[in-house]
Amino acid sequence: MSNIPHDLNPYSLEYAAKLDEQDKLARFRDEFYLSPDSIYMDGNSLGLLSKRAERTLLEVLNAWKIQGIDGWTQGENPWFYFAEKLAAMSAPLVGASPEEVIVTGSTTVNLHQLVATFYKPQGTRTKILADELNFPSDIYALQSQLKLHGYDPAEHLIRVASRDGRFLSEDDIITAMTDEVALIVLPTVLYRSGQLLDVKRLTDEAHKRGILIGFDGCHSVGSIPHQFTEWDVDFAFWCNYKYLNSGPGGTASLYVNRKHHGTSPGLAGWFGSRKDKQFDMEHQFHQDETAGAFQIGTPNLLSMAPLLGSLELFAEATLEKLRQKSLHMTRYMMELIGQELGGFGFTLGNPTEDERRSGHVSLEHQDAARICKALKELQHIVPDFRAPNIIRLAPVPLYTSYSDVWETVQRLKTIMADKQYEKFANTRDVVA
Repeated sequence: MSNIPHDLNPYSLEYAAKLDEQDKLARFRDEFYLSPDSIYMDGNSLGLLSKRAERTLLEVLNAWKIQGIDGWTQGENPWFYFAEKLAAMSAPLVGASPEEVIVTGSTTVNLHQLVATFYKPQGTRTKILADELNFPSDIYALQSQLKLHGYDPAEHLIRVASRDGRFLSEDDIITAMTDEVALIVLPTVLYRSGQLLDVKRLTDEAHKRGILIGFDGCHSVGSIPHQFTEWDVDFAFWCNYKYLNSGPGGTASLYVNRKHHGTSPGLAGWFGSRKDKQFDMEHQFHQDETAGAFQIGTPNLLSMAPLLGSLELFAEATLEKLRQKSLHMTRYMMELIGQELGGFGFTLGNPTEDERRSGHVSLEHQDAARICKALKELQHIVPDFRAPNIIRLAPVPLYTSYSDVWETVQRLKTIMADKQYEKFANTRDVVA
């Protein structure tokens, strides 16, 4: 960005346009279906459709149309091995070997599978450690698993408290790693504030105490590079429809450290079988020797197909370059917010430090729900509201421009200056 004239106003549209001119990833924007009438800032909730994802979905549909059941073993991408192909393409995004990743299930189903496998209460070690800021679905699953073991979640699910309602302290989490804890499940990134936890440090501290630890990567995979194997993370799980743009309800993924391969899955199903034994139809389970063992049912091919095209884009762009641009864009957005929105009652609710910030900016305001409605209906900006008072704005580096960021802040300023948000009720819609 050093080629921008020093006398150019850094808060001007011309400055944003110069940033776009120098953006080496700008060409990927043309790979996506973008509405010419709106600006999309909700890619941390649902990523946009790319032309390649559309192509690979249509290819699978066409294989079904032409080959019928032979699509399982024939064609360019035989379905019987499709999950493994996608896993090999996904593995670099989390710092894993292909054998440690599998594309399967949904986020919560995969969490159930992993907890059913690795939660083994013994003696006084009966508790699961989580946090009070995690996405509710994870907590529901952990509560359910405790009940299945005959334990009261009110007593056996430890939720580390936040000191300020926004962030978690790694020190507080480590203090909670007592000799009563059998398993730890934490997010890599807090979905409201966008705080990135120190995965390596937490993993090291858990293992010092003999505790297995796993992570929910839904709000980081595809946005932030991870090194799960190097950090010795025991397991992880994530969705693919946010930053990885695989489509609504797209098939999820899980990671199991190779040191745990051979561990019997808590929930066995026939797609966890060794490929050479699966169709023997025996009533003896011959589990796969990789993370594939943790599959349960038949892959959802039409929900997996778009991920193939999307992962092609990630291989070309590289996650490291995407992360660099993401950090620069979110910092640029925060600087614009500081310059343009002072006096309107906003509080920045995300970390400002690069090493602690994920891919979105979190704005807090007492009228957040109706500000989001005004943004969408009057100013054609697609934001994301999270109760009770958070506006999440995600400039996704694959398809968001710096001019988009500039325009978003300007339109938000218009909403506040003209009090356009007062036309709306300050309540969330059914789907926020």
